[in-house]
Amino acid sequence: GNLGDITLRALETLKAVDFIAAEDTRVTAKLLNRFEIKKPMLSYFEHNKAEKGEIICAKILKGESCALVTDAGMPCISDPGEELVKQAYSHGIAVEVVPGPTAFASALAVSGQFSGRFCFEGFLSMNKKSRTEHLNSLINESRTIIFYEAPHKLKSTLEDILTVLGDRNISLCRELTKIHEEVNKTTVQQALAALQTAPAKGEYVLVIEGAQKKPDENQYTLEQAVKIAQDEILGGAKKPDAAKTAAAITGCKKNDIYAQLL
Repeated sequence: GNLGDITLRALETLKAVDFIAAEDTRVTAKLLNRFEIKKPMLSYFEHNKAEKGEIICAKILKGESCALVTDAGMPCISDPGEELVKQAYSHGIAVEVVPGPTAFASALAVSGQFSGRFCFEGFLSMNKKSRTEHLNSLINESRTIIFYEAPHKLKSTLEDILTVLGDRNISLCRELTKIHEEVNKTTVQQALAALQTAPAKGEYVLVIEGAQKKPDENQYTLEQAVKIAQDEILGGAKKPDAAKTAAAITGCKKNDIYAQLL
C-alpha cells in the first residue's frame, strides 16, 4: 500500500521477527528496502496457503517468530492470512495483531454514508448466479453495505446491484490505502454511466446505502384509532378504557385518543 501509512510498531515488528511471510515477496521487498530492513521472506498466498501455512507454523513451533505481510490493506481481511491465523491457533501458537490501514474502514469513514451500523460482505462471486443470490440476501438489509470489488468485475457488479437492490446512493472508493486514492459519491445508475467514458482502474470498495424501511402497512391513523375507541364506548366501555384499548390495537398514544374523544 502507501508507504506513508506504515506505523512505527509495524517497522519495529518487521525488524524484530526471524522471517516474513509475504503475499508477494517482490512487493514486500520494496517496503523492506525503503526502510533498510533485511529479513528472509517466505511466499504465502491464496494458492499455496495450506502447504506454506504448515511450514510457517512448524518454523514457529521450533522457536522462530514470523510477521505476515499482505500487498495492500490489512492482512487477514478478505485475505488468505485468515487461514494462517486459524492454523496458528490450531497449533497453540499465539497471534498478535499490528493495526494498519484497512480499506473497508477507511472507505466507510470517507464515504459520506451512514457509518453507525454497517455490514462488510467482502468480495462478490465471479459467478453471476452466486452473485445475484448474495445480493438477494441483502435486499432488506437496512445497514450500510460494503463490498470489495476488482476493476474488471465492477461494471457487471454494478449492473446486478441496480437490478437487485435498485438505484441507491453509493460511494466508489478507489485505491484506498494505496497512492492514487479517489472517492466518488454518486448513485448506482450514475456510476454505470460514468464507466462508459472512464473505465475502472484499481481496486474498489463499494459503500452502498442500506434499504429504506418501508412504512408499516398496518399502521393506524389517529382518526382510525378514535373510531375504534368510539366503537368501544358504544359497546359500553368508559372513555379512558376505550382509549386504552384503541391505543393497544393501533399503537397511537392513549392521551391523544382520549383528547379526541373529549
